[in-house]
Amino acid sequence: MDVTNSTVQLNTQDGKMDAYVAQPKESGKYPGIVVIQEAFGVNSHIKKVTERIAAEGYVAIAPDIFHRESERLIPYSDMPKAIATLQRVVDSKAMEDVGAAITHLKSQSNVKSDAIGVIGFCMGGRLTYLPAAHHAKDVTAAVPYYGGGITMGNPSPLSRTGEIKCPMYLFFGAKDQLIPMDQVGQINTELTTKKVPFQMKIYPDAGHGFFCDERGSYHEASAKDAWEKTKSSFAQHFK
Repeated sequence: MDVTNSTVQLNTQDGKMDAYVAQPKESGKYPGIVVIQEAFGVNSHIKKVTERIAAEGYVAIAPDIFHRESERLIPYSDMPKAIATLQRVVDSKAMEDVGAAITHLKSQSNVKSDAIGVIGFCMGGRLTYLPAAHHAKDVTAAVPYYGGGITMGNPSPLSRTGEIKCPMYLFFGAKDQLIPMDQVGQINTELTTKKVPFQMKIYPDAGHGFFCDERGSYHEASAKDAWEKTKSSFAQHFK
């Protein structure tokens, strides 16, 4: 499906926030998907993911969670800067940003306002788990990829698991040095205990960032399988 793309500006309490939008060229009503960035910003990879989602028949929007920062794009080679920047992200502010993106989607004439999903990677994986709880009334499905820090914070996203109403599909890599497998086990246990409908896939040969083909950590087989499962999951819940 052919897509168009544009950058829009959304209002937040801290000023204007850029958001990258990709949507099908063909007129119609489509589900909306919020795409949440890695710790490197809304870069070429996140824009490509947003476009790939749109090509499957969704209106996709990637809000710039780093809009409060002076430097919003960080090279993959500068992990210390990426970590320092993500550590300045405040959960309540990020949820305001995601909320602004959801509000924008619901206001569009080509979006089915009762069919909103969230997907995110790395830092964005954590910030996908959180709005599944924080924006539970709006989020129909959530897909976190290697969400680091889900068990961390005060309160942590994990502590809000009982608020999640939507189905989730979570992806992790067994060789991820940033997300210990005991944390993945805690997430699995909490989702099970709270009776959240979820699926979880742990790829034995994948590490952190396995989905990003612009990083050395890219693992093609795992990325392709996760993408097919993501498409199937969204199609199941939206179409």
